Amino acid sequence: MLDTNRVRADFPILQREVHPGVPLVYLDSAASSQKPLPVIEAMNAYYRQTHANVHRGIHRLSEDATNAYEDARRRIARFINAPDPAGVIYVRNATEAINLVAYSWGRANIAAGDEILLTQMEHHANLVPWQMLAQEKGAVLRYLPFLPDGTLDLAQLPALLSEKTRLFAFTAMSNVFGTLTPVRALVDAAHSVGALALVDGAQSVPHLPVDVQALDCDFLVFSGHKMCGPTGIGILYGKRALLEAMPPFMGGGDMIRRVTLEGATWNELPYKFEAGTPAIAEAIGLGVAVDYLTGLGMDNVHAHEQLITSYALEALSEVGGLRLLGPPAGLKGGVAAFTLQGLHPHDIAQLLDEDGVAIRAGHHCAMPLHHILGINASARASFYVHTTTAEIDRLVESLERAKRVFRI
Repeated sequence: MLDTNRVRADFPILQREVHPGVPLVYLDSAASSQKPLPVIEAMNAYYRQTHANVHRGIHRLSEDATNAYEDARRRIARFINAPDPAGVIYVRNATEAINLVAYSWGRANIAAGDEILLTQMEHHANLVPWQMLAQEKGAVLRYLPFLPDGTLDLAQLPALLSEKTRLFAFTAMSNVFGTLTPVRALVDAAHSVGALALVDGAQSVPHLPVDVQALDCDFLVFSGHKMCGPTGIGILYGKRALLEAMPPFMGGGDMIRRVTLEGATWNELPYKFEAGTPAIAEAIGLGVAVDYLTGLGMDNVHAHEQLITSYALEALSEVGGLRLLGPPAGLKGGVAAFTLQGLHPHDIAQLLDEDGVAIRAGHHCAMPLHHILGINASARASFYVHTTTAEIDRLVESLERAKRVFRI
């Protein structure tokens, strides 16, 4: 198990008072995680000692920067058990990774009448790119519904998959419900009809062990900023044969092998998809972030969050008028989304902020999910390696105060 006190010492921001005498309780890791000292220091060291462009210089600084940048890619590949670092593409975030697949693979392989299967619990990043592609190509979007408890209605899956299905794109963990989906079973279902499977791992990769070879997914996307890494860096993993066949996403430097006035030939993987000067410091920071999580042990990370989530759901269930969204603790990750009768989620978040408790309020980039639930918004507390039961107690106390303020 994690030594939470030791872990908390690695996150300088957790020592902050958000108001005089009011310490921070950060319960918004699903939106963006805080950064431990090793990540901050590694990026600082790069800028102070090693900064130069990568792949282009023969001087010492460029060589050092290139080595650090590519070594981070290798460590990230090991973290998800990718068979080849060339299948690990640096992007800005999971959103860009999905757009890359939609633009490159989708526009080359989706035709009128083809079907793309999604779920009703997807983040907008795994909805809008496919809506745009379907509108352009005349393809059909189909949706796997969720049940009242926030789990997927798997009984509907066979009827939604057919020989017309070209892609099944789904989340591994809902950013609202916290639902952990049966990834390997969904991948196998897609493959059984000849479709590809894209897994949105933005919420799962930071929180539990992920092995792309065991999952057999064709694509996996995730963002660095949700897993102790910096903003502006994310990963697209793809099977090599698929990436080799896909046309480039953007044109420019580093993605070419040779250019003439008449045309160009593309660079090898992964550089074919990495046009222009990349986010070098951010890639190095993400490499250190996966080292940090590896040092904690992803099994330990997941076990800690299961305990915290179980504690949180039980404590929140005692708050009168509060409705929890999603399945019980054993079926979800470190997320507790809820509504509180008589209070708008934005009012809840504002009142909690007065007590130093940071949560998310709104539709969480999942408007269709909230529409199906018949609500406009929800409040969401989300947990990570540094979350303690004492912080959950602070959350509950603040919610009770909010009820008193509004005389609920």
